[in-house]
Amino acid sequence: MDFQHFLEYVPHFAQAKLPAMEAHLKMAPFERMESLKNAFSENKVPRMAAVMMLFYPKNGMTHLVLIVRNSYEGVHSGQIAFPGGKWETEDKDYSETALRETHEEVGIRPNQMEIIKLFTPTYIPPSNFMVYPFFGICKEEACFVLDPTEVSSIIELPLSVFLSDKIIIEAKLTTSYAKNINVPAFEIEGHVVWGATAMMLSELKDVLKSVLYSQK
Repeated sequence: MDFQHFLEYVPHFAQAKLPAMEAHLKMAPFERMESLKNAFSENKVPRMAAVMMLFYPKNGMTHLVLIVRNSYEGVHSGQIAFPGGKWETEDKDYSETALRETHEEVGIRPNQMEIIKLFTPTYIPPSNFMVYPFFGICKEEACFVLDPTEVSSIIELPLSVFLSDKIIIEAKLTTSYAKNINVPAFEIEGHVVWGATAMMLSELKDVLKSVLYSQK
């Protein structure tokens, strides 16, 4: 979709009802839901984080940026994610966390981004993070500068590809809570995107479709 055309829908996106758990469940493995129950029963106090679901123009067309995390000793090593990170005490709110972390990880300045809407927070049991996902836009061509300590590369996902159901798959994975299980996922540029990022993508996709297709 042409980005200027996409911008015409932004007020509708801002007002759209969030499907929340209904959308998350489409991309949540059964085993994950069990681990969520266990985590809540243990009364864990989660750490807070925020991410940016950022749309921007590339060659005039609407794109969404994802990052490929570096490989390291940790539960999110090498995974596909949105730009973002943990809340710091100097952040006045979670939107500021999303803006700051996006700037640090991919080089887009906070004043280049506009936050449109907070989506449904998502809890990640393996790392005990509650993640606040923000839908944002950058109205100019993005010049990404990656933090090499955090980000291996980026994926510039065309909106037309994201909206296609052809990228939805079932993959066999070994996770932090189960081995060789079938999980719902997105296949994006050869990467399998699952877990919390897939759940957030699912809600984002449902909202975009509900607005774009209802306006036709």
